[in-house]
Amino acid sequence: MPRTRRKVEGVYYLYLLPALILFTLAITIPAVIGIFFSFTNSIGFGDWEFVGIINYIAVFTDPAILQSYLFTFWLAFVVVIVVNVIAFLLAVGLVSRVRLKTGLRTIFVIPMVISGIIIAYVFNFLFSNSVPALGQLWGIGWLSESILANPDLAWVAIAIVTAWQAIPGTLLIYIAGLLSIPGEVYEAASIDGAGKLQQLSRITLPLVAGYVVINVIIGFKDYLNAYDIIVGLTNGGPGTATRSIAMTIFTGFSGGDYAYQMANATIFFVIALTLALLQLRLTRGRNVF
Repeated sequence: MPRTRRKVEGVYYLYLLPALILFTLAITIPAVIGIFFSFTNSIGFGDWEFVGIINYIAVFTDPAILQSYLFTFWLAFVVVIVVNVIAFLLAVGLVSRVRLKTGLRTIFVIPMVISGIIIAYVFNFLFSNSVPALGQLWGIGWLSESILANPDLAWVAIAIVTAWQAIPGTLLIYIAGLLSIPGEVYEAASIDGAGKLQQLSRITLPLVAGYVVINVIIGFKDYLNAYDIIVGLTNGGPGTATRSIAMTIFTGFSGGDYAYQMANATIFFVIALTLALLQLRLTRGRNVF
């Protein structure tokens, strides 16, 4: 029997209208204007001319921009692995029968509510002063100097701070997933002789697979937008070793490369949109949240 579509009351569209207008004015129209100017030679003001796809061709052949993409994707790849592994293990511990688990959950989510730029400045001080002092005290040569000044190690500091702030949000999602697993499943497994490690690998992981997919896709997409923590830690340095895609775009806007960086931003938007569509496809039909 074919299902009949339920008629939507007009008042609901009325409620939707203010948000739709604000979204259009604040996001859609500026985005369309930006994409339009990516086909010009505009510097952000004054006269401009159409140049076709020259900006897009230049983006794909610009070593600096390609380096920023490589750095950003590598950072996102590393952080998404570190965050999900640590957050999952913490979630398993925090849903088990441990004392003060409610208080521990509160402590672990504190980084989530602190501004990224504040966190970055605090860790900047630690990496620039406290850690080198410990390195000198313990006689560890490579630790005696700030890794923020090392082009080969500065990204490690950014990954650590990004993960430190991102773990709480991922942790909460994993806790929700673990709490949704019926306790009877573990009781039956225990009766059959399954140990804790077997329960973790054969029961817990398969049943929270949907949450893992969501955390990985959402996390990777969010880490591609890395900006404030990088600004507070290295400001893209040393040199341009830690300059992300977002930093490259914003720097270009203030440096007279408006149209050029709008082409870069458009390409970045297409990548983010592709990841969002992939997320919807992978999570469609999953009973999550």
